[in-house]
Amino acid sequence: MGQGPQSLRLADVAKEAGVVNATVLHHFGSIEDVHSALMERMIADLVGKILSQDMPSDQPVQRGFAFPHLIEAFQDKGAARLAAWLELSDQSQRMTVVREAVNKVIHEKIRPLSLPQDRVEDIILISIILALGLGLFGTSLEGLLDRPEGTARDMATELLISATEDLTK
Repeated sequence: MGQGPQSLRLADVAKEAGVVNATVLHHFGSIEDVHSALMERMIADLVGKILSQDMPSDQPVQRGFAFPHLIEAFQDKGAARLAAWLELSDQSQRMTVVREAVNKVIHEKIRPLSLPQDRVEDIILISIILALGLGLFGTSLEGLLDRPEGTARDMATELLISATEDLTK
């Protein structure tokens, strides 16, 4: 997706998968359904990484425990561009899998820690927004503002660490 999701064609997907165009069309139905499947796969991978991460028993919430995975997914894996494109092309309803993913993380990783669900959801919301922003603009804005590479990531991580520390007080 070097040129963005809008340039992805079913023929490109078929060629990359080593199948004929009709197979991709039969499996997905449309290029929009390919985009949705990509987003679902990225989110499923992200949730899997978060759920597999061990949390120390002496620390209710490990400092910023999921944020590195969010950054990797949204910045390094291109999920931010795909999510932005879905939003800008009025297809954000295709991202309903995000709600399911958040619920899964809360129920399987966070709820056993007896933390306030509303606050946890707020932190997850801002985490996703920060990761999207970093994925879309972090590197470019760091360059434009003559800031060292990684400055935005480090600052966002510190903000989230502060938010998670508030949960344990």
